[in-house]
Amino acid sequence: MNIIMPQKIKTDVLIIGGGLVGGMTACALARGGVDVIVVDADDPETLLKAEYDGRCSAIARSVHNAFVALGLWEHMAPEAGIIEDIRVTDGASPLFLHFDSLDLVGVPFGYMLENRTVRKAILKVVPEMDHATYLAPKRVQHIERNASEVNATLDDGTEINAKLVIGADGRGSWVRRSANIDITKWSYEQTAIVCTVESEKPHLNVAQEHFLPSGPFAILPMQDKRSSIVWTESTRNAPVMMKLSDEDFQAELTERFGNYLGEVKVEGPRWSYPLTLQFAKRSIDQRLVLVGDASHGMHPVAGQGFNMGARDACAIAELIIQTKQLGLDVGAGRVLEDYDRWRHFDNHLMLASTDAIVKLFSNNSSPIRFARDAGLAIVEQLPFAKKFFTKSAMGLVGELPEIMKEREAS
Repeated sequence: MNIIMPQKIKTDVLIIGGGLVGGMTACALARGGVDVIVVDADDPETLLKAEYDGRCSAIARSVHNAFVALGLWEHMAPEAGIIEDIRVTDGASPLFLHFDSLDLVGVPFGYMLENRTVRKAILKVVPEMDHATYLAPKRVQHIERNASEVNATLDDGTEINAKLVIGADGRGSWVRRSANIDITKWSYEQTAIVCTVESEKPHLNVAQEHFLPSGPFAILPMQDKRSSIVWTESTRNAPVMMKLSDEDFQAELTERFGNYLGEVKVEGPRWSYPLTLQFAKRSIDQRLVLVGDASHGMHPVAGQGFNMGARDACAIAELIIQTKQLGLDVGAGRVLEDYDRWRHFDNHLMLASTDAIVKLFSNNSSPIRFARDAGLAIVEQLPFAKKFFTKSAMGLVGELPEIMKEREAS
């Protein structure tokens, strides 16, 4: 574990942002023998507090595979909820779509984890790795990139020399702005209200997605009888809901939740997050790569935001590791171009798909309601279509990094 830092440090890769995606990138690189320094502005102790972030992430099967290979999963598994079934309904329509992953492909879709649990695993593993150094709370004050190297200065005067800088610092990315990379962005005029509930009856590892007039209402299985709620409201109504008393908030939630799991009770605080779509005009620049939300941020309707960031992390790590093993420059243009070519289509397809779903199911036009309900009914009767959608939800479709592929041992 690297504790005492000299004032001038040389490394292969500098990662700015040590959250879920940045931390996973660092772990993958360090395990592959690449020297990496992670700089994060937040105090690790703050990040692990229960009140810091109420969100959970749906961990697709492919991401689970990577966590296992990276030695992170053993620190997460005790707190993971399992997703074995997904049920999709459209308002009051009697039609629905049901996916049983065990029946269709023989393994779970994935898992539900509190973001805090993932952070805890990363903060336990990465700082202790031989090739990784984790600096927090620290900020990069200045960065210079040229044809041969990257030089960064931290707020404590530390100077870091690297071959590549990876921006993993979220939607408001300082790294992206420092490179003058523009973004395309729009608001859905919706807000996600997030909380955890405990139900009277077991959820049986079934994830529910109800499309209501105000937006999607997701019930996501956690451990025991707990579920994570992602309740989408209009930006106008969400502040009203957030200000309700505990009793009134409980009543509003119960009305949307239904009674299929018996009585439900809100457990702990509630949070709210504005919902937008954004993507960077480009994800690479001279000796610079953007991953995760720094490159693309999507609506949570399909639960794929973190999963796409994890694909970015594993893809850039695989390319860098292969390049270093050949004794070549890990920040050279060929690495960046290969990364951009690999991830561009996948990320933009997911952005377009989630955007289309939100717009389709937020439209109350009678012909469109009829068409989407008919679509649900048709897919429900087509085993091959359901199997394809199941594998897509598990993150097992497309060109995957080796570390994310299915193996018999996993």
